[in-house]
Amino acid sequence: MSSVLQVPAKVGVLGGGRMGAGIAHAFLAAGASVTVVDINDDAVAAARERVHKAIRGSLDRGAEGTFESWDERLSLSTAASAFAGFDLVVEAVPESMDLKVAAFKDIAEAAPQAVVATNTSSLSVSQLAESIPNDVIGLHFFNPVPASKLVEVVVAESTPDALVDTAKGWVEGLGKTAVVVKDAPGFASSRLGVAIALEAIRMVEEGVASPRDIDNAMVLGYKFPIGPLELTDIVGLDVRLGIAEYLESQLGERFSPPQLMRDMVARGELGRKSGKGFYDYSD
Repeated sequence: MSSVLQVPAKVGVLGGGRMGAGIAHAFLAAGASVTVVDINDDAVAAARERVHKAIRGSLDRGAEGTFESWDERLSLSTAASAFAGFDLVVEAVPESMDLKVAAFKDIAEAAPQAVVATNTSSLSVSQLAESIPNDVIGLHFFNPVPASKLVEVVVAESTPDALVDTAKGWVEGLGKTAVVVKDAPGFASSRLGVAIALEAIRMVEEGVASPRDIDNAMVLGYKFPIGPLELTDIVGLDVRLGIAEYLESQLGERFSPPQLMRDMVARGELGRKSGKGFYDYSD
């Protein structure tokens, strides 16, 4: 852990799912104290287990400290009032404008002085920023957060220039690399990543090649670390479908989801989390 903090000493995370837990772990690894807030006791318990699993993974890989020394800097709550006095709160609730606006308002009420960062992968950061008086910026982390080296810093229309530089420093403090993009549908990463995934799905739909052969073409031919279909299974077909539908509404029919994708989601074939997507994870 860093001896000199490059991140705020106390960081809040609203939402303790896979991404929220990963973000909490990243800030813990950088030496911060982290408070995670989720909707009820069951969600809080699940979030605690996710963060604990990530902590154990770090320690197994040789991170400094003990489980107890990490865990004493972690707190969890069902009340956004736990963010009172914090300088940074990261929103990591599901990818819905309505849910995120409600989350923003809860954060602003609890911590009117805080910078509010959103982990949205595609929604308008500028539109979210309009809902509260706080300074707002996008910090788009990637799944799985502990292994990913990238954070997209998304600049809303109202984001102060100084905050962009500060956010880049936070990302550096997390041991990751920042790319700065303006607020545009899908930013850089989701827009490109989803475009590739949609075309790969169309190729499966048209019988061009098997999912494994399509993925191998990109891994072996273009040095992708993982194929676009396997990555879609990891992200979740339902998640990528939602992003594609949003991008279609903003950027046109080139982002129209293939029927195969809609059919798979309707059947519950969501990828790893459901046990089946383009690949079988039942074992």
